[in-house]
Amino acid sequence: MYQWSFFGDEGSVDPHGRLYTWYAVTDNRNVCPTGWHVPSDDEWTELTDFLGGTEVAAGKMKEEGTSNWSDPNVGATNESGFTAIPGGGRINDGTYYNQHEAAIYWTSTQYSETEAYLRDLANVYIIVTREKTHKGFGFSVRCLRD
Repeated sequence: MYQWSFFGDEGSVDPHGRLYTWYAVTDNRNVCPTGWHVPSDDEWTELTDFLGGTEVAAGKMKEEGTSNWSDPNVGATNESGFTAIPGGGRINDGTYYNQHEAAIYWTSTQYSETEAYLRDLANVYIIVTREKTHKGFGFSVRCLRD
């Protein structure tokens, strides 16, 4: 299986979305609708640079308030209109974590045979972190118009 609802709870899909492996992200059946794609690492960098850099971009991207985010949702203004909602993650042993605390998005960019890049926005800071992790983990996907 290459996609999950958090803890198998289909009720969590709205508003938190599904969690996908990187293999689903890059599968030729396309996780994004026609005319859209999963952004590359460079496209994510372009976005965070446009928003003033990784040190402040998360605050401008996160949904305001604590209806979906755990308190504190530091610096959340959503002034970009991105409306990041925290879907958390799933490691490849089936452990789920950080729903309500982290919006973690895959990029389409591979780092190595077993790892790919992601972007992480958390409730406790305004920084967008860039990380690489195992392709079998489950994270959110945000599609970008072609």
